[in-house]
Amino acid sequence: MTEEVPAKGSILGKLVPARYVLALLGSIGMAIVYGLKVNLSVAMVAMVNHTAIKELNELGHGTVVTLLNGTKEAENLVETCSPPGGATNVTAKVEDGPFTWSEPLQGTLLSCYFWGYLVSQIPLAHVAENFSAKWVMLFSVAINVVCTLLTPVFTQMHYGGLILMRVLEGIGGGASFPAMHVMIASWAPPSERMVMSTIIYVGTSAGTALSILLAGMLSAQWGWESVFYVMGVLSCIWMLLWTVLVQDNPNKQRFISAEERLMITSSLGTEQKVEHHPAVPWGKVFKSIPFWAILIAHTCNNFGWYMFLIEIPFYMKQVLKFNVASNAALSALPYFPMIIFSIVLGKLLDTLQSKGKISTTFARKTATSICTIVPGICLLILCYIGCHHYEAVTVMSVGIVAMGAMFSGFLSNHIDIAPNFAGTLVALTNTAATLPGIIVPLFVGFVTHGNQNINAWRIIFGVTIVLFALEFLVFVIFGSGSEQPWNKSGSPKDPEAKDEKTPLKDIPAKP
Repeated sequence: MTEEVPAKGSILGKLVPARYVLALLGSIGMAIVYGLKVNLSVAMVAMVNHTAIKELNELGHGTVVTLLNGTKEAENLVETCSPPGGATNVTAKVEDGPFTWSEPLQGTLLSCYFWGYLVSQIPLAHVAENFSAKWVMLFSVAINVVCTLLTPVFTQMHYGGLILMRVLEGIGGGASFPAMHVMIASWAPPSERMVMSTIIYVGTSAGTALSILLAGMLSAQWGWESVFYVMGVLSCIWMLLWTVLVQDNPNKQRFISAEERLMITSSLGTEQKVEHHPAVPWGKVFKSIPFWAILIAHTCNNFGWYMFLIEIPFYMKQVLKFNVASNAALSALPYFPMIIFSIVLGKLLDTLQSKGKISTTFARKTATSICTIVPGICLLILCYIGCHHYEAVTVMSVGIVAMGAMFSGFLSNHIDIAPNFAGTLVALTNTAATLPGIIVPLFVGFVTHGNQNINAWRIIFGVTIVLFALEFLVFVIFGSGSEQPWNKSGSPKDPEAKDEKTPLKDIPAKP
């Protein structure tokens, strides 16, 4: 049995419960991982020489329409936008960077992060579940910080150096979701699981917003290199706080009141936690329909999420013709209301569930429906809104805000169906959901190569809408919020499996 560390109060503990210290620091940690992931999307706008690339494209390829048919009438069918406010192309020339990377190479540089992300999740989930989720999360942030600080030096050597840094960052980033799912399963009372999950994972939105905003300001004022140096140094502070203030579970935490520890452990049935972790019942996992519903929803949703996350700055630069500073500010704008919306929705669903008004299954399906239907409608509008710059930004913002519902939807569903294997399950679904992170930049680079106009982006938006529709149908029909019988398979804590239909919130705490 794990030795219980004596609980002692602290000034911080009197102000904020220990479980919410974990949630806040976990949120900041996720913000760092996501911020360092997306900063390249904005920095690259200032890194590449857009004028030189455009000239090369015109010399080598021309436009797709011209290749198909060299007539003036065909060229007129391609809808192009002017910069907002009557700006000229002088701004674009001033903002040209030193690198003449083609669109397909840019897609590779943006997607290579996910090569490392793809391979690291399952093995690091095993480490988090069986050894320490706390230290796995620390590793996740630390490797991202180190590689971010080294990025300018390696990039100037060769673009292969940038690929190496991004792959290593992806390896670290792949540990973040499994580690935090394990922490949530150990710390969150069932009645607070949705709101704690939302607080933690909304950090991905906060990190995205701050990173986009900060990267735009830094690259415009002090050059693209400053993006990586400044953001890397600021992230170091978190590692010290995480090491001192966070533990794997309430039984190991010193800075917690005895009352809070008892409340958490009794609600989870972990007053005496057994060191041996049950073996993953792989066969039952892969035969589980609710698991497959999460996996499909996660994969389809990530295509849309990464399209917004990675590619919107390029849409705003290539199509709507915003400059770097405006691009960053407008790209970051929707992530701040997204944070508020996500937390409010999570709290609302938790409250309704605790009062018995709705089931866990209904809550998860409602949230997942919001994060698919609304963004899909917004993308459909974008296909036909044309060059109305700020109207397009407004529609994009509504779609991104609505995607915040995923934190209360399928993204927290792993903990409902199998809290014992939450880290492994999210590693499995997030591994599949990593494929869109690789595919989206390559797909966008291919479609927009020599063809940077609204017509090309309509194809990209159309594919995303189809995947949102598939996600909605699969999860609403096959998703579940009930704990699955195989959650206790092989567990020395409880050899008897619970009925699949029993909601987790209705399971009595063990004496």
